[in-house]
Amino acid sequence: MNKKIVSIFMTATIVAGTLAGCGGASDSQNTADASGEEGKIINIYSWNDEFRQRVEAVYPEVKETSKDGTVTTLNDGTEIHWVVNPNQDGVYQQKLDEALLKQADAAADEKIDIFLSETDYVNKYTDADAGAAMALKDIGIDPDKDLADQYDFTKVTASDADGVQRGSTWQCCPGLLVYRRDIAKEVFGTDDPGAIGEKTKDWDAMKATANELSAKGYYALSSYADTFRLYGNSIEEPWVKNGETTIRVDQKIMDWVNNSKEWLDAGYFNKTVKGQFNDDWNKAMGSESKVFAFLLPAWGTDFVLNPNWDGEAGAWAVTTLPQEYNWGGSYVHAATGTDNVEHVKDIILAVTADKDNLLKISKDYSDFTNTKKGMQEAAKDDSFASDFLGGQNPFEYYAPVAENIKIAPLSAYDQGCVELIQNAFSDYFQGKVDFEKAKANFETAVKERYPDITEIHWPE
Repeated sequence: MNKKIVSIFMTATIVAGTLAGCGGASDSQNTADASGEEGKIINIYSWNDEFRQRVEAVYPEVKETSKDGTVTTLNDGTEIHWVVNPNQDGVYQQKLDEALLKQADAAADEKIDIFLSETDYVNKYTDADAGAAMALKDIGIDPDKDLADQYDFTKVTASDADGVQRGSTWQCCPGLLVYRRDIAKEVFGTDDPGAIGEKTKDWDAMKATANELSAKGYYALSSYADTFRLYGNSIEEPWVKNGETTIRVDQKIMDWVNNSKEWLDAGYFNKTVKGQFNDDWNKAMGSESKVFAFLLPAWGTDFVLNPNWDGEAGAWAVTTLPQEYNWGGSYVHAATGTDNVEHVKDIILAVTADKDNLLKISKDYSDFTNTKKGMQEAAKDDSFASDFLGGQNPFEYYAPVAENIKIAPLSAYDQGCVELIQNAFSDYFQGKVDFEKAKANFETAVKERYPDITEIHWPE
Protein backbone atom coordinates (compact mmCIF):
# COMPACT_ATOMS: atom_id res chain seq x y z
CA MET A 1 0.00 0.00 0.00
CA ASN A 2 1.65 3.23 -1.09
CA LYS A 3 2.08 6.29 1.08
CA LYS A 4 -0.62 8.32 -0.62
CA ILE A 5 -3.21 5.58 -0.25
CA VAL A 6 -2.31 5.15 3.41
CA SER A 7 -2.88 8.85 4.10
CA ILE A 8 -6.36 8.61 2.56
CA PHE A 9 -7.21 5.20 3.93
CA MET A 10 -6.40 5.88 7.55
CA THR A 11 -8.51 8.27 9.59
CA ALA A 12 -7.08 10.72 12.08
CA THR A 13 -7.96 8.43 14.96
CA ILE A 14 -5.94 5.49 13.64
CA VAL A 15 -2.35 5.43 14.78
CA ALA A 16 -0.01 4.88 11.85
CA GLY A 17 1.74 1.57 12.02
CA THR A 18 2.83 -1.37 9.94
CA LEU A 19 0.64 -2.15 6.95
CA ALA A 20 2.38 -5.32 5.90
CA GLY A 21 -0.02 -7.65 4.15
CA CYS A 22 -2.74 -5.08 3.54
CA GLY A 23 -2.20 -4.53 -0.14
CA GLY A 24 1.01 -6.15 -1.20
CA ALA A 25 -0.38 -9.34 -2.69
CA SER A 26 -1.71 -9.45 -6.22
CA ASP A 27 -5.38 -10.19 -6.87
CA SER A 28 -4.49 -13.66 -8.11
CA GLN A 29 -2.63 -14.39 -4.89
CA ASN A 30 -5.51 -13.09 -2.81
CA THR A 31 -7.92 -15.28 -4.73
CA ALA A 32 -5.74 -18.31 -4.12
CA ASP A 33 -5.68 -17.55 -0.39
CA ALA A 34 -9.46 -17.38 -0.33
CA SER A 35 -10.33 -20.19 -2.72
CA GLY A 36 -10.24 -23.12 -0.29
CA GLU A 37 -13.06 -24.44 1.85
CA GLU A 38 -15.77 -21.88 2.55
CA GLY A 39 -15.98 -20.42 6.03
CA LYS A 40 -19.03 -20.65 8.24
CA ILE A 41 -19.31 -16.93 9.00
CA ILE A 42 -19.74 -14.18 6.40
CA ASN A 43 -18.96 -10.75 7.84
CA ILE A 44 -20.65 -7.90 6.00
CA TYR A 45 -19.84 -4.28 6.86
CA SER A 46 -22.46 -1.60 6.16
CA TRP A 47 -23.94 1.58 7.66
CA ASN A 48 -27.60 0.57 7.90
CA ASP A 49 -29.91 -2.37 7.27
CA GLU A 50 -30.72 -1.50 3.64
CA PHE A 51 -28.43 -4.12 2.08
CA ARG A 52 -29.57 -6.75 4.58
CA GLN A 53 -33.18 -6.15 3.55
CA ARG A 54 -32.29 -6.55 -0.12
CA VAL A 55 -30.41 -9.78 0.58
CA GLU A 56 -33.32 -11.13 2.58
CA ALA A 57 -35.72 -10.17 -0.20
CA VAL A 58 -33.98 -11.85 -3.14
CA TYR A 59 -31.18 -14.21 -2.06
CA PRO A 60 -32.78 -17.68 -2.17
CA GLU A 61 -30.37 -19.19 0.37
CA VAL A 62 -31.66 -17.03 3.25
CA LYS A 63 -33.34 -19.15 5.93
CA GLU A 64 -33.95 -16.69 8.77
CA THR A 65 -32.65 -13.55 10.47
CA SER A 66 -32.37 -12.96 14.20
CA LYS A 67 -34.90 -10.60 15.77
CA ASP A 68 -32.20 -7.99 16.39
CA GLY A 69 -31.10 -8.14 12.73
CA THR A 70 -27.47 -8.95 13.50
CA VAL A 71 -27.31 -12.53 12.17
CA THR A 72 -28.85 -14.05 9.05
CA THR A 73 -28.68 -17.85 8.76
CA LEU A 74 -28.46 -19.45 5.33
CA ASN A 75 -29.89 -22.82 4.31
CA ASP A 76 -26.46 -24.48 4.50
CA GLY A 77 -25.93 -23.27 8.07
CA THR A 78 -23.57 -20.44 7.15
CA GLU A 79 -24.21 -17.29 9.17
CA ILE A 80 -24.05 -13.75 7.86
CA HIS A 81 -22.92 -11.42 10.63
CA TRP A 82 -24.00 -7.84 9.94
CA VAL A 83 -21.50 -5.31 11.25
CA VAL A 84 -23.30 -1.97 11.17
CA ASN A 85 -21.78 1.39 12.07
CA PRO A 86 -23.38 4.79 11.38
CA ASN A 87 -22.22 6.96 8.49
CA GLN A 88 -22.37 10.11 10.61
CA ASP A 89 -19.07 11.82 11.39
CA GLY A 90 -17.16 9.22 9.37
CA VAL A 91 -17.70 6.46 11.93
CA TYR A 92 -18.48 3.79 9.34
CA GLN A 93 -15.37 4.43 7.29
CA GLN A 94 -13.23 4.60 10.42
CA LYS A 95 -14.41 1.21 11.67
CA LEU A 96 -14.15 -0.32 8.20
CA ASP A 97 -10.65 1.06 7.66
CA GLU A 98 -9.48 -0.26 11.01
CA ALA A 99 -10.78 -3.72 10.15
CA LEU A 100 -9.31 -3.69 6.64
CA LEU A 101 -5.90 -2.77 8.00
CA LYS A 102 -6.06 -5.90 10.20
CA GLN A 103 -7.56 -8.11 7.48
CA ALA A 104 -4.41 -10.04 6.57
CA ASP A 105 -3.81 -11.27 10.12
CA ALA A 106 -7.43 -11.67 11.22
CA ALA A 107 -8.81 -15.10 12.12
CA ALA A 108 -10.97 -16.63 9.39
CA ASP A 109 -14.25 -15.99 11.21
CA GLU A 110 -13.29 -12.36 11.80
CA LYS A 111 -12.26 -11.45 8.27
CA ILE A 112 -14.41 -9.01 6.32
CA ASP A 113 -16.06 -10.85 3.42
CA ILE A 114 -18.25 -8.11 1.95
CA PHE A 115 -18.28 -4.39 2.58
CA LEU A 116 -20.26 -1.52 1.15
CA SER A 117 -19.21 1.94 0.03
CA GLU A 118 -21.00 5.00 -1.30
CA THR A 119 -20.36 6.87 -4.54
CA ASP A 120 -18.75 9.76 -2.66
CA TYR A 121 -15.91 7.57 -1.44
CA VAL A 122 -16.04 4.37 -3.51
CA ASN A 123 -12.81 5.33 -5.29
CA LYS A 124 -10.95 5.13 -2.00
CA TYR A 125 -11.66 1.39 -1.84
CA THR A 126 -11.54 0.44 -5.52
CA ASP A 127 -8.06 1.90 -5.99
CA ALA A 128 -5.93 -1.11 -6.89
CA ASP A 129 -3.12 0.07 -4.60
CA ALA A 130 -5.46 0.09 -1.62
CA GLY A 131 -5.76 -3.68 -1.77
CA ALA A 132 -9.23 -3.54 -0.21
CA ALA A 133 -11.69 -4.70 -2.88
CA MET A 134 -11.07 -7.73 -5.07
CA ALA A 135 -11.51 -7.60 -8.82
CA LEU A 136 -14.89 -9.15 -9.58
CA LYS A 137 -13.31 -11.42 -12.17
CA ASP A 138 -11.22 -12.95 -9.38
CA ILE A 139 -14.32 -14.18 -7.57
CA GLY A 140 -15.76 -15.61 -10.77
CA ILE A 141 -17.92 -12.70 -11.96
CA ASP A 142 -17.40 -11.58 -15.55
CA PRO A 143 -18.52 -7.92 -15.69
CA ASP A 144 -18.82 -7.96 -19.48
CA LYS A 145 -21.16 -10.95 -19.38
CA ASP A 146 -22.74 -11.18 -15.93
CA LEU A 147 -23.23 -7.43 -15.49
CA ALA A 148 -23.91 -6.51 -19.11
CA ASP A 149 -27.36 -5.12 -18.31
CA GLN A 150 -26.07 -2.65 -15.72
CA TYR A 151 -25.92 1.05 -16.51
CA ASP A 152 -22.46 1.80 -17.82
CA PHE A 153 -21.71 4.68 -15.45
CA THR A 154 -22.28 2.45 -12.41
CA LYS A 155 -19.69 0.01 -13.74
CA VAL A 156 -17.21 2.82 -14.32
CA THR A 157 -17.80 4.13 -10.81
CA ALA A 158 -16.97 0.74 -9.33
CA SER A 159 -13.77 0.30 -11.35
CA ASP A 160 -10.16 1.18 -10.65
CA ALA A 161 -7.99 3.47 -12.78
CA ASP A 162 -7.23 0.59 -15.16
CA GLY A 163 -10.91 -0.15 -15.73
CA VAL A 164 -10.97 -3.27 -13.55
CA GLN A 165 -14.37 -3.55 -11.87
CA ARG A 166 -14.06 -4.06 -8.11
CA GLY A 167 -17.66 -3.63 -6.98
CA SER A 168 -21.25 -3.82 -8.09
CA THR A 169 -24.50 -2.14 -7.10
CA TRP A 170 -28.20 -2.90 -7.20
CA GLN A 171 -28.92 0.84 -7.37
CA CYS A 172 -28.93 3.42 -10.08
CA CYS A 173 -29.83 6.83 -8.67
CA PRO A 174 -30.90 9.27 -11.39
CA GLY A 175 -32.41 12.46 -10.04
CA LEU A 176 -35.69 14.12 -10.94
CA LEU A 177 -37.52 17.27 -9.97
CA VAL A 178 -40.17 16.38 -7.37
CA TYR A 179 -42.78 19.14 -7.06
CA ARG A 180 -45.91 20.10 -5.12
CA ARG A 181 -49.04 19.65 -7.22
CA ASP A 182 -51.05 22.23 -5.27
CA ILE A 183 -48.44 24.96 -5.77
CA ALA A 184 -48.16 24.08 -9.46
CA LYS A 185 -51.93 24.45 -9.93
CA GLU A 186 -52.01 27.78 -8.10
CA VAL A 187 -49.07 29.35 -9.92
CA PHE A 188 -49.17 27.69 -13.35
CA GLY A 189 -52.76 26.50 -13.61
CA THR A 190 -51.76 22.88 -14.06
CA ASP A 191 -49.95 20.09 -12.22
CA ASP A 192 -49.43 17.95 -15.33
CA PRO A 193 -45.87 16.53 -15.28
CA GLY A 194 -45.42 17.13 -19.01
CA ALA A 195 -46.43 20.77 -18.78
CA ILE A 196 -44.35 21.38 -15.67
CA GLY A 197 -41.42 19.60 -17.31
CA GLU A 198 -41.37 22.22 -20.06
CA LYS A 199 -40.94 24.85 -17.36
CA THR A 200 -38.04 23.03 -15.68
CA LYS A 201 -36.26 21.37 -18.61
CA ASP A 202 -33.09 23.51 -18.49
CA TRP A 203 -31.56 26.24 -16.37
CA ASP A 204 -33.00 29.10 -18.43
CA ALA A 205 -36.51 27.67 -18.18
CA MET A 206 -36.00 26.90 -14.51
CA LYS A 207 -34.89 30.46 -13.78
CA ALA A 208 -37.97 31.90 -15.49
CA THR A 209 -40.13 29.49 -13.51
CA ALA A 210 -38.39 30.45 -10.28
CA ASN A 211 -39.25 34.07 -11.01
CA GLU A 212 -42.92 33.19 -11.50
CA LEU A 213 -42.95 31.27 -8.23
CA SER A 214 -41.23 34.08 -6.37
CA ALA A 215 -43.85 36.56 -7.56
CA LYS A 216 -46.51 34.39 -5.90
CA GLY A 217 -44.56 34.02 -2.65
CA TYR A 218 -42.99 30.61 -3.27
CA TYR A 219 -39.42 29.34 -3.46
CA ALA A 220 -38.39 27.31 -6.50
CA LEU A 221 -36.10 25.09 -4.42
CA SER A 222 -35.30 24.93 -0.74
CA SER A 223 -31.57 25.64 -0.73
CA TYR A 224 -28.39 26.18 -2.69
CA ALA A 225 -27.36 22.78 -1.33
CA ASP A 226 -30.10 21.20 -3.44
CA THR A 227 -28.43 22.16 -6.70
CA PHE A 228 -24.84 21.34 -5.80
CA ARG A 229 -24.73 17.81 -7.16
CA LEU A 230 -26.12 18.84 -10.53
CA TYR A 231 -23.03 20.99 -10.96
CA GLY A 232 -20.62 18.81 -8.98
CA ASN A 233 -21.52 15.66 -10.87
CA SER A 234 -20.70 17.32 -14.20
CA ILE A 235 -17.13 18.36 -13.44
CA GLU A 236 -14.70 17.77 -16.29
CA GLU A 237 -11.62 16.69 -14.33
CA PRO A 238 -11.18 14.99 -10.95
CA TRP A 239 -10.64 16.96 -7.77
CA VAL A 240 -7.18 15.38 -7.59
CA LYS A 241 -5.55 13.73 -10.60
CA ASN A 242 -3.94 10.36 -10.10
CA GLY A 243 -0.42 10.73 -8.75
CA GLU A 244 -0.81 14.44 -7.93
CA THR A 245 -1.20 16.37 -4.68
CA THR A 246 -3.06 19.35 -6.15
CA ILE A 247 -6.78 19.91 -5.70
CA ARG A 248 -8.30 21.36 -8.85
CA VAL A 249 -11.58 23.20 -8.31
CA ASP A 250 -13.56 22.72 -11.51
CA GLN A 251 -15.25 25.68 -13.21
CA LYS A 252 -18.59 23.91 -12.73
CA ILE A 253 -18.14 24.24 -8.97
CA MET A 254 -17.61 27.97 -9.28
CA ASP A 255 -20.65 28.16 -11.58
CA TRP A 256 -22.61 26.68 -8.68
CA VAL A 257 -21.22 29.31 -6.33
CA ASN A 258 -22.02 32.21 -8.66
CA ASN A 259 -25.47 30.97 -9.65
CA SER A 260 -26.39 30.08 -6.09
CA LYS A 261 -25.55 33.58 -4.91
CA GLU A 262 -27.67 35.06 -7.70
CA TRP A 263 -30.64 32.78 -6.92
CA LEU A 264 -30.36 33.36 -3.20
CA ASP A 265 -30.32 37.13 -3.62
CA ALA A 266 -33.28 36.91 -6.01
CA GLY A 267 -35.35 35.01 -3.45
CA TYR A 268 -35.52 31.75 -5.37
CA PHE A 269 -34.14 29.80 -2.38
CA ASN A 270 -35.33 29.88 1.21
CA LYS A 271 -32.55 31.67 3.10
CA THR A 272 -33.40 29.86 6.34
CA VAL A 273 -32.52 26.48 4.83
CA LYS A 274 -28.76 26.20 5.09
CA GLY A 275 -28.11 22.67 3.89
CA GLN A 276 -29.61 19.20 3.64
CA PHE A 277 -30.52 16.46 6.11
CA ASN A 278 -31.11 18.98 8.85
CA ASP A 279 -34.22 20.24 10.62
CA ASP A 280 -34.72 23.24 8.31
CA TRP A 281 -34.51 21.08 5.20
CA ASN A 282 -36.89 18.51 6.66
CA LYS A 283 -39.42 21.21 7.55
CA ALA A 284 -39.19 22.59 4.01
CA MET A 285 -40.78 19.32 2.90
CA GLY A 286 -43.86 19.84 5.07
CA SER A 287 -47.32 21.07 4.07
CA GLU A 288 -46.77 24.54 5.57
CA SER A 289 -43.65 25.10 3.47
CA LYS A 290 -43.50 27.53 0.56
CA VAL A 291 -40.95 25.38 -1.30
CA PHE A 292 -42.18 24.22 -4.71
CA ALA A 293 -39.73 21.44 -5.54
CA PHE A 294 -36.76 19.28 -4.59
CA LEU A 295 -34.12 17.60 -6.73
CA LEU A 296 -34.10 13.98 -5.62
CA PRO A 297 -33.36 10.43 -6.78
CA ALA A 298 -35.81 7.61 -6.05
CA TRP A 299 -34.36 6.92 -2.61
CA GLY A 300 -34.66 10.61 -1.74
CA THR A 301 -38.36 10.68 -2.57
CA ASP A 302 -39.11 7.45 -0.73
CA PHE A 303 -36.83 7.70 2.31
CA VAL A 304 -36.56 11.47 2.86
CA LEU A 305 -39.43 13.37 1.29
CA ASN A 306 -42.19 10.88 2.07
CA PRO A 307 -41.45 10.64 5.82
CA ASN A 308 -41.21 14.44 6.12
CA TRP A 309 -44.49 15.08 4.29
CA ASP A 310 -47.37 15.64 6.73
CA GLY A 311 -50.16 15.99 4.18
CA GLU A 312 -52.15 13.50 2.16
CA ALA A 313 -50.61 11.09 -0.33
CA GLY A 314 -50.71 12.19 -3.94
CA ALA A 315 -49.60 15.76 -3.27
CA TRP A 316 -46.31 15.41 -5.17
CA ALA A 317 -45.28 14.49 -8.71
CA VAL A 318 -42.01 14.07 -10.62
CA THR A 319 -40.86 15.61 -13.86
CA THR A 320 -37.85 16.68 -15.90
CA LEU A 321 -35.07 18.52 -14.10
CA PRO A 322 -32.72 21.18 -15.52
CA GLN A 323 -29.69 18.89 -15.79
CA GLU A 324 -29.28 15.13 -15.65
CA TYR A 325 -27.38 13.78 -12.70
CA ASN A 326 -26.98 10.82 -10.38
CA TRP A 327 -26.99 11.08 -6.60
CA GLY A 328 -25.79 8.18 -4.53
CA GLY A 329 -25.49 4.46 -4.90
CA SER A 330 -24.30 1.76 -2.51
CA TYR A 331 -21.52 -0.39 -3.94
CA VAL A 332 -20.94 -3.99 -2.84
CA HIS A 333 -17.35 -5.22 -2.67
CA ALA A 334 -15.69 -8.56 -2.10
CA ALA A 335 -13.06 -7.90 0.53
CA THR A 336 -9.52 -8.98 -0.25
CA GLY A 337 -8.77 -11.99 1.94
CA THR A 338 -12.33 -13.30 2.20
CA ASP A 339 -12.61 -17.00 2.96
CA ASN A 340 -16.13 -17.14 1.47
CA VAL A 341 -15.54 -16.48 -2.21
CA GLU A 342 -18.43 -18.61 -3.51
CA HIS A 343 -20.96 -17.17 -1.08
CA VAL A 344 -19.77 -13.65 -1.81
CA LYS A 345 -20.06 -14.24 -5.54
CA ASP A 346 -23.58 -15.65 -5.20
CA ILE A 347 -24.78 -12.78 -3.01
CA ILE A 348 -23.38 -10.09 -5.33
CA LEU A 349 -24.92 -11.73 -8.39
CA ALA A 350 -28.30 -12.26 -6.69
CA VAL A 351 -28.63 -8.71 -5.44
CA THR A 352 -26.99 -6.73 -8.26
CA ALA A 353 -27.19 -8.76 -11.48
CA ASP A 354 -30.44 -10.76 -11.63
CA LYS A 355 -33.08 -8.73 -13.51
CA ASP A 356 -36.05 -10.41 -11.85
CA ASN A 357 -34.54 -9.84 -8.43
CA LEU A 358 -33.84 -6.21 -9.25
CA LEU A 359 -37.42 -5.68 -10.44
CA LYS A 360 -38.64 -7.17 -7.16
CA ILE A 361 -36.44 -4.72 -5.24
CA SER A 362 -37.87 -1.87 -7.31
CA LYS A 363 -41.42 -3.03 -6.63
CA ASP A 364 -40.90 -3.65 -2.91
CA TYR A 365 -38.61 -0.75 -2.02
CA SER A 366 -39.14 1.87 -4.77
CA ASP A 367 -35.45 1.68 -5.71
CA PHE A 368 -34.52 2.52 -9.27
CA THR A 369 -32.41 -0.55 -9.83
CA ASN A 370 -29.38 -1.28 -11.96
CA THR A 371 -30.94 -3.12 -14.88
CA LYS A 372 -31.42 -1.25 -18.14
CA LYS A 373 -33.91 -3.73 -19.57
CA GLY A 374 -35.76 -4.04 -16.29
CA MET A 375 -36.16 -0.30 -15.84
CA GLN A 376 -37.35 0.09 -19.43
CA GLU A 377 -40.03 -2.47 -18.60
CA ALA A 378 -40.92 -0.74 -15.34
CA ALA A 379 -41.32 2.58 -17.14
CA LYS A 380 -44.18 1.08 -19.15
CA ASP A 381 -45.73 -0.96 -16.34
CA ASP A 382 -48.52 0.73 -14.37
CA SER A 383 -47.94 -1.62 -11.46
CA PHE A 384 -44.88 0.50 -10.63
CA ALA A 385 -47.08 3.56 -10.06
CA SER A 386 -46.64 5.36 -6.73
CA ASP A 387 -49.46 6.23 -4.35
CA PHE A 388 -47.27 8.96 -2.86
CA LEU A 389 -47.00 10.51 -6.32
CA GLY A 390 -50.72 10.40 -6.96
CA GLY A 391 -50.63 7.25 -9.07
CA GLN A 392 -47.81 8.49 -11.30
CA ASN A 393 -45.23 5.95 -12.48
CA PRO A 394 -41.91 7.70 -11.73
CA PHE A 395 -39.89 5.11 -13.65
CA GLU A 396 -41.23 6.67 -16.85
CA TYR A 397 -39.16 9.74 -16.00
CA TYR A 398 -36.23 8.08 -14.24
CA ALA A 399 -35.38 5.66 -17.05
CA PRO A 400 -34.40 8.19 -19.76
CA VAL A 401 -32.36 10.20 -17.26
CA ALA A 402 -30.42 7.10 -16.26
CA GLU A 403 -29.66 6.27 -19.88
CA ASN A 404 -27.86 9.59 -20.36
CA ILE A 405 -25.87 9.95 -17.15
CA LYS A 406 -22.12 10.35 -17.52
CA ILE A 407 -20.18 9.92 -14.32
CA ALA A 408 -17.85 12.70 -13.28
CA PRO A 409 -14.17 11.70 -12.96
CA LEU A 410 -13.58 10.31 -9.47
CA SER A 411 -10.80 10.62 -6.95
CA ALA A 412 -10.24 9.40 -3.42
CA TYR A 413 -10.61 12.98 -2.19
CA ASP A 414 -14.15 13.53 -3.48
CA GLN A 415 -16.08 13.21 -0.25
CA GLY A 416 -13.96 15.68 1.68
CA CYS A 417 -13.80 18.20 -1.15
CA VAL A 418 -17.55 18.03 -1.74
CA GLU A 419 -18.36 18.50 1.94
CA LEU A 420 -15.81 21.18 2.69
CA ILE A 421 -16.43 23.41 -0.32
CA GLN A 422 -20.14 23.46 0.48
CA ASN A 423 -19.39 24.33 4.09
CA ALA A 424 -17.00 27.12 3.13
CA PHE A 425 -19.33 28.78 0.65
CA SER A 426 -22.41 28.32 2.80
CA ASP A 427 -20.82 30.90 5.10
CA TYR A 428 -20.40 33.16 2.06
CA PHE A 429 -24.03 32.70 1.01
CA GLN A 430 -25.15 33.51 4.54
CA GLY A 431 -23.09 36.70 4.61
CA LYS A 432 -20.72 35.51 7.32
CA VAL A 433 -17.59 35.83 5.16
CA ASP A 434 -16.70 37.39 1.83
CA PHE A 435 -15.86 35.43 -1.32
CA GLU A 436 -12.08 35.40 -0.85
CA LYS A 437 -12.39 34.36 2.78
CA ALA A 438 -14.61 31.45 1.76
CA LYS A 439 -11.92 30.30 -0.66
CA ALA A 440 -9.24 30.62 2.01
CA ASN A 441 -11.36 28.71 4.53
CA PHE A 442 -11.80 25.87 2.04
CA GLU A 443 -8.06 25.70 1.45
CA THR A 444 -7.37 25.53 5.18
CA ALA A 445 -10.02 22.92 5.88
CA VAL A 446 -9.10 20.65 2.99
CA LYS A 447 -5.40 20.67 3.89
CA GLU A 448 -6.28 19.78 7.45
CA ARG A 449 -8.31 16.79 6.28
CA TYR A 450 -5.76 15.74 3.66
CA PRO A 451 -2.24 16.64 4.87
CA ASP A 452 -0.68 15.31 1.65
CA ILE A 453 -2.38 18.04 -0.42
CA THR A 454 0.16 20.73 -1.31
CA GLU A 455 -1.83 23.13 -3.52
CA ILE A 456 -5.36 24.21 -4.40
CA HIS A 457 -5.84 25.40 -7.98
CA TRP A 458 -8.85 27.62 -8.70
CA PRO A 459 -10.22 28.23 -12.22
CA GLU A 460 -9.32 31.54 -13.84
